[in-house]
Amino acid sequence: MNKKTGKVYLIGAGPGDPGLLTIKAMECMKKADVVVYDYLASPALLKYAGENAEIIYVGKRGGDHTLTQDKINALLADKGAKGLMVARLKGGDPFIFGRGGEEAAFLIDRKIPFEIISGVTSAIAAPAYAGIPLTHRQHASSVCLITGHEDPLKHETSIHWKALAETRSTLVFLMGVKNLPQITKKLLQSGKASDTPVALVRWGTTSKQETISGTLDDIVEKVKASGLKPPAVIVVGSVVSLRDKMKWFEKSPLFGKKIIVTRARAQASDLVARLSDKGAACIEIPTIKIVSPSDNGDLVNCVEKINAFDWLVFTSVNGVKFFFETLFSMKKDVRVLGHLKFACIGPATKKQLKKFGIICDIMPETYRAEAVAQAFSNITLKHKKVLLPRAKKARAVLPDELRKMGADVSEVIAYETEIDDENKQQLDALLGEKQIDMVTFTSSSTVSNFKRLLPQDKFQQIISNACIACIGPITAETALSQGIKPDITASEYTIPGLVNSITHYFKGLQRS
Repeated sequence: MNKKTGKVYLIGAGPGDPGLLTIKAMECMKKADVVVYDYLASPALLKYAGENAEIIYVGKRGGDHTLTQDKINALLADKGAKGLMVARLKGGDPFIFGRGGEEAAFLIDRKIPFEIISGVTSAIAAPAYAGIPLTHRQHASSVCLITGHEDPLKHETSIHWKALAETRSTLVFLMGVKNLPQITKKLLQSGKASDTPVALVRWGTTSKQETISGTLDDIVEKVKASGLKPPAVIVVGSVVSLRDKMKWFEKSPLFGKKIIVTRARAQASDLVARLSDKGAACIEIPTIKIVSPSDNGDLVNCVEKINAFDWLVFTSVNGVKFFFETLFSMKKDVRVLGHLKFACIGPATKKQLKKFGIICDIMPETYRAEAVAQAFSNITLKHKKVLLPRAKKARAVLPDELRKMGADVSEVIAYETEIDDENKQQLDALLGEKQIDMVTFTSSSTVSNFKRLLPQDKFQQIISNACIACIGPITAETALSQGIKPDITASEYTIPGLVNSITHYFKGLQRS
């Protein structure tokens, strides 16, 4: 055996909701050299992979195999034999109809170390998100998990249909949408009551979740009429009748709404998490990248002369981040800032500053002149030296107002924004095909770059296919100047404020 033999982790990626990934699985992904993932493993989980990890997709969908199972087995063994740590992501749990047993046996035969990291199976999670408890004291005391992929009409089936028909257990069939007519027929022929409740839950635990309910007698026609396609979990039993009272996920205020997040990828997580918590399907299409300036010489010089300043003013989270990166790179730390007063624009910037152990003295809510003037109304700035590290292209309102108060302001470039056109084709397709409910903008630069990414001859037609939400009036003004009419301008100019405004907007549409 190769002395450098690595290890293969067979990981249950959960049913679709990224939040249901286990902590152990997440930690394993962070350390892995190679991540091999399936069709049913949420691509959102790939954010936990290391920057240098090799990402390999081996999805199998409706008979269309990127790699056959034999080749997947060989791939895992080959990577492990080369001394690599392999994270094999499988939808649900690897040992619940996930062929994890086959992969483990293959690794054992080749003496490749492996480990199983259990996951939340869709057999349990999908019904739960649809409001169907698989066990209930008044309905069922046991559960049967059955493959729906086996042909129920084959001569030597391993499924005991008569036992399934006679039991009061809840029956859960996985991968059975295509075989639903045969499954219901066999249960009815074996004596199951025709009025037995049945539900199919498609894409359970995700914002695409869809649930069709009926009975053994009519569920096939209902599914056919709805056009429901795989993947879906089939639940058979009286517990399905509890769904009307217990369904909760599909009642989320933004359930099923497809919302584009244009914020820089490194900063999008908070907005995405808050929208997702309310049921939205977030599509990250960043239009900007936040990068270090091509020349930060002015900032370095100001940090060297930091004792000459009285105030340090930050206008964004990025300003804080890049200022301290520069400070630390110069072998200095917060002790050299002890004599300064600090001001931050907005609560998010204030929160970021606090991470470095510094409490903000003043916080104007926005860039607007009146907000800045009000925040500094009781402060004497005459002849005070103010350091303002911020973006290369920034509005003049703040430094102008500070100078009006008598301050000596030094504006320095702490970071730059660049257009991110990596997802240009995806953006064009989604909006052009009317697949999006809303586009969100969190800064003027996200708006400007968004327009640059779309074909100008079709811009108005494309943008009319979605609602527009802006984090505040400045961003909204930029949108209008670019020919984009905002449907929402958050009254509280923060990420939570934006999410609340979006939620209220869609609630209003539902009422009307």
